[in-house]
Order: sequence, then structure tokens, then C-alpha cells
Amino acid sequence: MIEVKNLTKSYIHNGKRNYVFKDLSFKINTGESVALIGGNGAGKSTLLRIIGGMDFPDSGKVYTDKKISWPVGLKGGFQGSLSARENTKFVSMIFHGNEKEKIQEKINFVEDFADIGKYFDKPFKNYSDGMRSRVTFALSMAFDFDIYLIDEVSAAGDFIFREKCAKILKKKLTSSDFLMVNHNLWSLKPLCQKAFILNKGKIIEFDNIQEAIKEHKKLLRSNKKNQSSRKQNNPNKKSRRSIYSSKKLELNKNQIQLSDRIKREIK
Repeated sequence: MIEVKNLTKSYIHNGKRNYVFKDLSFKINTGESVALIGGNGAGKSTLLRIIGGMDFPDSGKVYTDKKISWPVGLKGGFQGSLSARENTKFVSMIFHGNEKEKIQEKINFVEDFADIGKYFDKPFKNYSDGMRSRVTFALSMAFDFDIYLIDEVSAAGDFIFREKCAKILKKKLTSSDFLMVNHNLWSLKPLCQKAFILNKGKIIEFDNIQEAIKEHKKLLRSNKKNQSSRKQNNPNKKSRRSIYSSKKLELNKNQIQLSDRIKREIK
């Protein structure tokens, strides 16, 4: 069970407070896997990070009686100067202390699942994005959680790796629940029983994922139409980029005039 009560998250931009969501509340019961749907910038990843303890809200609480994963595929928790083997060992020691057999079991699993060859013993900071995704996903799957927070990771890697990801997720689903984000909306249907749409800081709950996807597309079209209307209502408003370009052009002209003046004075 996860219960979110009056959760608020905001940030300051150009001296103005912008809310990702405000007084957000919902409950996910044990045995429910939920697809979290929303447009870009809706706050889906932010919400997962807060539930997983990787970020903090301005106010509100997250209550649970279950063991929740960190966001699956999180790359920020890895030490760049350490290899995948060393990072895996470090995380395993947090969970298992000095139980060498269990630690080695986790290392073997991650090495086999990630399948990055000799790079498993190279510094993590030198990995490509694809290799990082493989290792971080493998590390998350190496541990058993009651609820997995999954953010887009099943799209990483080649076809064979994606197949391997799908297979292990189905296996985990037999004993765990998911709170899952993926822009490939139809891939959510086999893994989730219900859906939440996060739109303009509010949650809309659906028991049918297909209905949620239809409503999500409708909201995207509506939001896009509203944005176009606002632009049409402000035809004389210059964009930040065009203002910058104008100032830069004016500055270049002044520099050229000054340079010509200096040349004349030298002559």
C-alpha cells in the first residue's frame, strides 16, 4: 500500500514559484500495479523520486507499509570513478552487510544480466548511455522489493535486451507491484491493472488503461490548442531567443564601429 497525502512540490524560476503539483493525494492498494501517465513536464519522474525517497516534497507525506525500490534505472546513485562491479558490491553491502555469498550472488546476477563484457570492471563514468541503462536496470532487478518504481527503463538497449527486460518484469509482477511510467503507452497494458493521469498537478484515476490513454491523448490535444491560442493572443511578444539575438546583433555592430574607429585613429 502507498498513500500520498497533500503532497506539494515546487521550484523557483526567474523569481517566480512554479508548482509541479499541489496538495496531491491518492492511494494505491496492495496487489495493484498502476501506470502513471502524463505529458512532458507533468511531474511523473518527480513523483516517483519522492515516493522512492530520492527527492523531498515542500509539504505532505508518503505513507507505506511495504518495501519500495529506488526508481528503477536511476543513474545518479552510481559513483562514477568506481566500476559496475564495485558499485554493485557497495549497494549489496548496504543490504547484506558482510554476507559474502549473497554479495557475490548479486554481482554475478548484474554482470550476467547487463552483459557489457570487460566494461563491467571499467569506471562507470566512461560508459555509454546504453551501458549505464543496462547496469542500473540489472542492479534494480537484483533485489526483491514489494513495489518497483519504474521510469522508462524498459526502452533502453537493443531488441534482445528489451526482451530480457520484459521477461524479468513479468516474473517480478508475480510477487510485486509496479508504479510505472513509459511514453510507449500500450506497453503499460500487460503490466498494469489501472492508470493515473497526472495533469496540471492533479491525479485522475482510471480502472481501465485503454480509457486512460484515450483521455490522455484528448488532454494533450487540448493543452496544445490552449498553448497555440496564448501565442496568437501575444503576437508582438518576442521570444527570449529573438531578444537575445537582437541584442547580440546590436553588440556586434557596435564592436565593428569601434574597431573601424580604432583603425582610423591608428592610421
